[in-house]
Amino acid sequence: MAQLFVIDPIQHLNPTKDSSVALMQAVQKLGEQVWICTQGDIMTHGQEPIVCSHPITFEWIQPLSEGWQVANPWYRIGEIRLVPLTDFSCVWMRKDPPVDELYIYATHLLELGERKGVRIINKPVSLRSWNEKLGALRFSELMAPTLVANRLEPILAFANDCDEVVLKPLGGKGGQGVVRSHSKAPGFRALLELVTQQQQVPIMIQAFLPAVTLGDKRIILANGTPLGAINRKPLQGEFRSNLAVGGYPESTTLTEEERIICNKLSPILQSEGLAFVGIDVIDGYLSEINVTSPTGVREVERIDGVQLSDQIVKKLLYDKAY
Repeated sequence: MAQLFVIDPIQHLNPTKDSSVALMQAVQKLGEQVWICTQGDIMTHGQEPIVCSHPITFEWIQPLSEGWQVANPWYRIGEIRLVPLTDFSCVWMRKDPPVDELYIYATHLLELGERKGVRIINKPVSLRSWNEKLGALRFSELMAPTLVANRLEPILAFANDCDEVVLKPLGGKGGQGVVRSHSKAPGFRALLELVTQQQQVPIMIQAFLPAVTLGDKRIILANGTPLGAINRKPLQGEFRSNLAVGGYPESTTLTEEERIICNKLSPILQSEGLAFVGIDVIDGYLSEINVTSPTGVREVERIDGVQLSDQIVKKLLYDKAY
């Protein structure tokens, strides 16, 4: 059996940090052949989806308490081949955001394979419909006070009701473009004009949660079940805890409140084919639902000394929710 991973170019991935590498390594451990491609390598001849892909094998990559032990080279890649998408038992859509026009096209092409019986993680139609900021609004009762708008007046009125606010671009990732401010800050109106592109583009504005200084918890769910978590803490003087902007991970466990959040999300995520998801929780409030290429697997493996990627792959392949 063979499985395909749609990823960013392999040479750009860091094996000690990248969750896709962890998952591919886990699939290889099961004795299955791993193939890779980029989203631009997916095509179709009539209704027959095909892919320009490479077989790949991984060498030793092992987390240690003080760091990582990595073989050099850490992967070996085979010759590119044209392969029918239906030759793969499972396709993992792991292309990092942005969810742009090319990404959308790729999900449509993957859907052709899904109709012929290929399992796609995550389900293509749900990848298109679940914006990682807006998707959380399906559970708005679990979130901090939130407004999505492009008009300045409702945004200003919302900000006036909060001590501080956080402004988030709807298409951002890794904390990029997230701004903390308040309605009395000099130039606040000009800032809103900038982030809404002169009231043309909607943004998400939320009440700022001071407890974010204690951490933003990433919880990894497979088929709706929480399998691992890390607490991401911001650098001193920073409020963003995303690892991509300097946040650092620490070991954590789930609170009862966080388990309740997972239980409320689980049936909806499973019903929509969102088998592999990373949710963010701050001070008991749901912040985001990450569905495109959830991260954090390597950090859990290193800090907690568990093979989380093995657990995820076995859960998704042998305990199918849909």
